[in-house]
This record gives sequence, C-alpha cells and structure tokens, in this order.
Amino acid sequence: MLTTGEIFWRLFLAVIVGGLLGAEREYRSKSAGFRTLTIICLGATIFTILSKLIGGSSTPDRIASNVVVGIGFVGAGVIFKGESSQNRISGITTAAMIWVTAALGMGIGAGYKLISVIACLLVLVVIVVFALLEGWIDRMNQIRYYKIVCDFENETLHRFEELFKTHHLKFKRSRQSKSSADIITGEWVVQGTEQDHRHCIHEILRNTKVQAFEF
Repeated sequence: MLTTGEIFWRLFLAVIVGGLLGAEREYRSKSAGFRTLTIICLGATIFTILSKLIGGSSTPDRIASNVVVGIGFVGAGVIFKGESSQNRISGITTAAMIWVTAALGMGIGAGYKLISVIACLLVLVVIVVFALLEGWIDRMNQIRYYKIVCDFENETLHRFEELFKTHHLKFKRSRQSKSSADIITGEWVVQGTEQDHRHCIHEILRNTKVQAFEF
C-alpha cells in the first residue's frame, strides 16, 4: 500500500519532469508548453497511482492503460497541415513530446522514478543536441518552393532551370501557366544547400523581367 509521503514525492517528481520538458517547448514557443506538459505528466502520474490503489493486486493497470489511448487525442490536436502548395505537416515533435511526457508520468506513478528521470534527461538530449545536428543538415540540404511570374518569351522557364543547374540546385517543375497578358508563371520544387539557394535567389531578384517571385 502506498503511503501518503510516497504519493507526495511521486507527484512532486512528476511536476519537475513535466516542467523540464515543458520549459524546452515553451522556449521554442510551441503550442504545448510549460503548463501543458507539466499537467500532462502530473495527470498521467495521478491516473497511474489511482489505478494501483483502486485496482489493487488484481487489475492494477485497468485505469493506467487508458492513458495511452487518451493521450493520443491530445497529441492529435497539436498536429496541423500547412499550406497545400508546400504540403508541410507541423507539430509532430510536440505531439511526440506529449506522448513521451505521459509515458514518464506513468513511470513515475508506477514507482520507477530513476528510470523516468534518466529517460527525461535522454529526451532533453535528443531535443536539444539533435536540434543542432538537424540545423546543420537543413543548411546542407534545403527543399524550397519557387514561384516565378515573368514576361512570356520562348524558353522562358527553361532559362530559369538552367540558372538552377548553374547554382548546383536540383529541381522539379510542378506547375506552369500562361495568362492572356503574355505573363507566364512557373512553380518548382528546388533542392540544394542554403548557400546555393541564396545565390540563386539573389540573381533571380535582380532579373528585371521577373514580376513576382515567391521562395
């Protein structure tokens, strides 16, 4: 049987663990921040403790097992799709943080305090240290969406594609259209290093025949 003091320390540890993970999300201005992750960790801990108290020795997991199902709905609420042209999905990392925070709360509630603390530290290492590695990878390989509106001439879009090749950028034309006013619009998915993108963008911006450019 759990003592009042043991329950208190588990709840206190849940607030600390949830607060550490929430502080990282709050620092990055994510939708699930300091208070949200702290409450999630504390809630998962409370449910697990109550499950052990109510279920006893026969079914100690009957309430706690539903935390895994319920937390999925919370995580789904922070995932959203960006603009249809870019087809980007945002919030997956925050949803994963919600999921792992609930898991740590369950671990604390079940009495595995050391394992939960070590796991919390590992999560922080992955989030903080790996973010630096992710930034380097992003600089070395960026995918951008170029949309160029310019005066129509023969081989107009091909000239821009030759420019992409000159700057060592890989590309795929996704859409093109021509209006009645002799204006042509081209859209590309362009891949390359941050430096190559910057040089190419600078050259396109200097082109006097380009009427509009989205990048």
